[in-house]
Amino acid sequence: MSRIDFKNISKRYAPGLPMTINNANLTIDKGEFCVFVGPSGCGKSTLLRMVAGLEDITAGELSIAGKRVNDLPPAQRGVAMVFQSYALYPHMTVAENMAFGLRVMGSDKAEIDRKVKKAADILQLGPLMERLPKALSGGQRQRVAIGRAIVKEPDVFLFDEPLSNLDAALRVQTRLEIAKLHHDIGTASMIYVTHDQVEAMTLADKIVLLRAGKGVETDGSVAQFGTPMDLYHRPQNLFVAEFIGSPKMNVMPGKFVRAEGDYAVVEVHGEQITVAVDARSAQAGAAVTIGIRPEHLLAGEEGPGSPLHVTLFQMERLGDSSLLYLTVAPGAPLATLRLEGHATQSTGDRVTLRLRPEQCHLFDAQGQAFRRTVQLPA
Repeated sequence: MSRIDFKNISKRYAPGLPMTINNANLTIDKGEFCVFVGPSGCGKSTLLRMVAGLEDITAGELSIAGKRVNDLPPAQRGVAMVFQSYALYPHMTVAENMAFGLRVMGSDKAEIDRKVKKAADILQLGPLMERLPKALSGGQRQRVAIGRAIVKEPDVFLFDEPLSNLDAALRVQTRLEIAKLHHDIGTASMIYVTHDQVEAMTLADKIVLLRAGKGVETDGSVAQFGTPMDLYHRPQNLFVAEFIGSPKMNVMPGKFVRAEGDYAVVEVHGEQITVAVDARSAQAGAAVTIGIRPEHLLAGEEGPGSPLHVTLFQMERLGDSSLLYLTVAPGAPLATLRLEGHATQSTGDRVTLRLRPEQCHLFDAQGQAFRRTVQLPA
């Protein structure tokens, strides 16, 4: 088992270019499954490749099991990597592909056979061992690529978007297999790169959400590091709030009115909304943003929470639920309401939303979250 420490890790590809990774400070504990997620260009694969030793580190210190590895070659880091491309040798059987790396290292044949059989049992590849890659499905090929990493018995597994070449059904199946793999060999730490929020939320013990690069100082920086539920229920800034969740969090620009102890009052298009945050540091009239998840909105004139009157712009019926896209005022950003079952509203209908104070988030003009005074479950 290996703990991985990132201390002020930065990466710049050439002088004058913006930072790809900007001062990352993280600790991935022994046996943890950590997912790097973020928009395209945010540097998540670059950060992974620095752990593997495939990218140089511009500044900072990377340690694995307490040992500085900045200048160590990949073969000496105790890591194994599964790439987006399967990269299997087409003329070799499944068994030969899985054993190849060990043979190159000069391992004993009996030891190779033991490790290959163990990996095949974990991944349920036994009946496929004598097949060539061309006789395998995409999901089976990816499992062989994972098996090739398992036989090395590394301290750290690295996965670089391993499911992106699979169709939707195979992604679900292989995602479950990777989760089971982590459970079965839980002694190894795992780092997994994806752009898919579902993969991040369902696989991770911890998530690292990176910001996209726009030529500013926050390029490649860590927007938030924590458990999936931390990022979902307790976003530290507006970027995290809008990125995590599908449909994404509703955000509504407003004006700060006043603080009342553990609550704040915000005006949104002439209507006052109460939010359970400590906003005593805010000034009256300051620009703020309210955030609330689609499933936390209530519809109806009666009930708890502050009322907000909106107009139905469009609706999507999904079978088990309906998504209502609503507008507070012409030209204002759309808000999304998730209702269970079959919604009866029609385009153009007026709808009254109710926003419960404990379900709302509040962000200042710089996008930083005010401290919540009523916490949602972890």
